[in-house]
Amino acid sequence: MLRDMYRIRGINIKAMASSSQASLSKRGSTESMTSVPTPQFASEKESSPQFRPSEASPSPSPAPLPWPQGISSHVESGVTLGSGEYFMDVYIGSPPRHFMLIMDTGSDLIWTQCNPCKNCYEQEGPLFTPNSSSSYRLVTCSEPQCKLVYNANPDEECTEQKPHSCKYSYWYGDKSNTTGELALETMTFNLPNGHHYTLNGLVIGCGYSNYGLFRGAAGLLGLGKGPLSFPSQLHNRFGRKFSYCLVSRNSDLNVSSMLTFGEDERLTKHPHMQYTGFVNHTSAATFYYLSIAKVSVGGVDMLIPASAWTIGANGQGGTIIDSGTTLTYFVKEAYEQIVMAFESQIMYPKIQTSLLDHCFNVSGQTEVQLPTFSISFADGAVLSPPLENYFIEVETEPPILCLALLEAPAGSPSILGNYLQQNIHLLYDVGSHRLGFAHVACNAL
Repeated sequence: MLRDMYRIRGINIKAMASSSQASLSKRGSTESMTSVPTPQFASEKESSPQFRPSEASPSPSPAPLPWPQGISSHVESGVTLGSGEYFMDVYIGSPPRHFMLIMDTGSDLIWTQCNPCKNCYEQEGPLFTPNSSSSYRLVTCSEPQCKLVYNANPDEECTEQKPHSCKYSYWYGDKSNTTGELALETMTFNLPNGHHYTLNGLVIGCGYSNYGLFRGAAGLLGLGKGPLSFPSQLHNRFGRKFSYCLVSRNSDLNVSSMLTFGEDERLTKHPHMQYTGFVNHTSAATFYYLSIAKVSVGGVDMLIPASAWTIGANGQGGTIIDSGTTLTYFVKEAYEQIVMAFESQIMYPKIQTSLLDHCFNVSGQTEVQLPTFSISFADGAVLSPPLENYFIEVETEPPILCLALLEAPAGSPSILGNYLQQNIHLLYDVGSHRLGFAHVACNAL
């Protein structure tokens, strides 16, 4: 939860800041990526021992193939590695090597820890070694991609005649950060038909000094709306949409589902698919804002003022969906009403814990009865998460269940975190400015 709180403070600052190098996210300019070349796909010609996207080896091909309809990556819960994040499998470099990156819809940069590392945290598996990849190329300070990050050495002169490497520094709301060099590199992905494709020329960060709560992961893959995020670098490929389904948080690393870029008919043709529109917030270009109309507890609508859900003139407030925040947070006006409703409807003894504020002892209950919870969006869609998405078992002897909803710090937006998103198939249809969702068993996909 400590990381959540730091992260939320950072989200608040970024939401209030204009898109400039002064913002906490250190993204630099948020200008369009039109000056940055679109990455190109090429068929993977040769398998390697480090490359394990699927059981079958890819078929050699003498020439690049057309763009596929979609690419995908496995997603797992990081709880067994002590993380509240979700990890995705990626294959970086030539030959492709396997790494686990945190998937984060609340940031933009793609980066991984690199050798030789001056200050790296402990990760699962070896670090990426740029010298071992034939496709790795440094971005120079004079190239357009370098204008999209905060310069880690602003006093170092850069000229087209004598350009040096693009040194970046990227900070997160929880004070975690990565510093290193920007590069162009390949990433290899699965195709629905079992083949593998390599995306060349992706802008990534090669981090030589990395600090923070990234426990277990090799780095992070930004899925936000900013120009350096993975979806933005793909431009209009795959219809400007991606989807994911988060397995139950307590699942082992061998239990996974898929993060898919492009059309996923299992979702778009789901009989109970619903859509709600994204809210445009120009001064916080990274985040996916949603418009909440009301919330209900036990079927009773909460009397929450509309101002609790709107974005203020100063950029504060509103609601975002964020895969990089663990729990769900509501602004004070909403949170107080929600908690009051839960406590008035729950008959089990309340108990104090050091972890969460609203916990209940459910000893001796063969079937625990707790209120339903739903979020209604302004355009009519209703998200009704299962009980296990908003209550968390913190003790088994005696069994203690805690409400997995917290109050957001003053000025920050409400945040729908990854715990609330478990076993809900989510579609980020960026091209159509909407979020789709349907309830499924994610480990069955």
